[in-house]
Amino acid sequence: MTDIKSISDVKKEMIIEIPSEIIEEKVLQRLKIIGRKAKIKGFRPGKIPANVVKQHYGAEANQETLSELIQQSYSEAMAENKFRPVGSPQIEPQENKNNSNFIYKATFEVLPEIKLKGLDGIKIDKPEVDITDKDLDLMMEKLRKQKRTWSETTKKSTKGDQITIDFKGSLDGEVIQGGEGKNVPVVLGEGQMLPDFEKALLGLKPEDTKKFNVKFPKDYHSEELAGKKINFEVSVNLVKEPVLPELNDELAKEFGVKEGGMDKLKSDVKDNMLREVNQRVTQDLKEQIMNSLIKANNIEIPDVMHKNEIANMQKESMRQMGIKEDGEVPPAENFTELATKRVKLGLLLSQFIEDKSLTVDSNKMRERVEEMCAGYEDSSTMIDQYMNNPQFISQIEPIVIEEQAIALIAGKAKEKIKKINFTKYMDK
Repeated sequence: MTDIKSISDVKKEMIIEIPSEIIEEKVLQRLKIIGRKAKIKGFRPGKIPANVVKQHYGAEANQETLSELIQQSYSEAMAENKFRPVGSPQIEPQENKNNSNFIYKATFEVLPEIKLKGLDGIKIDKPEVDITDKDLDLMMEKLRKQKRTWSETTKKSTKGDQITIDFKGSLDGEVIQGGEGKNVPVVLGEGQMLPDFEKALLGLKPEDTKKFNVKFPKDYHSEELAGKKINFEVSVNLVKEPVLPELNDELAKEFGVKEGGMDKLKSDVKDNMLREVNQRVTQDLKEQIMNSLIKANNIEIPDVMHKNEIANMQKESMRQMGIKEDGEVPPAENFTELATKRVKLGLLLSQFIEDKSLTVDSNKMRERVEEMCAGYEDSSTMIDQYMNNPQFISQIEPIVIEEQAIALIAGKAKEKIKKINFTKYMDK
């Protein structure tokens, strides 16, 4: 017997009753199996009386039987009611005064039922990005910076210089965790440190000392420091100016260009800029389409999916920031809103893929792999290796089929072309 109650669109509650005779029959079967192998002092294996086996193993057999029957009855109820459960159910045994049947309550979450709306009314601003000679020159300057060397100077530090410092950060007179450093190189203007910390290092010469305060962001990964004003003491050991290499064939060789020199390097760089901007445009269009879908489809999401997405985002944030201590995990509140959006997007796209019976296009799969390998010297070999790796293919299949879905939706959207410069578009 099953009684179902809807708490919300995604949260359900079921009362399931398992007849006592079924439990007793299954327990007896389990005890017989146990009795064949059990070792009890004074009895030969396989010759132990049933009442003795029950005395020794009855509680264990009863618990295992109930666990098996709960799992079986829950699965049958899911299939019978065509529920699509998310995560594990919460099981609570219920009091039963009427008979000896076992009754339990299962509280669980399911995927929401989605009937997609708004697919015909989507409008998108499609960027048309122009890569000019000036954009290419700026990119080449970035490459020069990657190969820069440093020359010591006695002048005051400015943006772009490398300043080597000893520092100590204190809160209420106590040195904060990770708040001391010796001979730490900082390139001013590259965001290695908090903005206010870097700003305080401008205009300093070797052997200078300075005291200043830095207010840490409210969303800083360490809760002990978030929003706090920290006092720093800094002494300058070295100031170095950048020395940039010439744009010549020698520099091209340093970037792996064996033939064709600087012309080939510039050609490769421009090709890479095109790939980057195309990826950015694709992401931009996806964002617009998904925002339209979310606005048109106000769906409820399972709490377990939301929590899992927050946990994934916390782990990714820790990886990016190089945090390894669990105690320094960024607060869940920092990711709540974005996690909600991501889960909704995933559910809406999955529904579109199901509605359209989309399957992975093998040509699109290969195109994706080719894009991933485009920057490598022996790209053709890598492409073949990836395409013949089932584990890798299974990982990128969901990405490719999502891209196919986005392309289908975008194909019916009303486009408005917006022309924009490469550097401005990529820096926004």
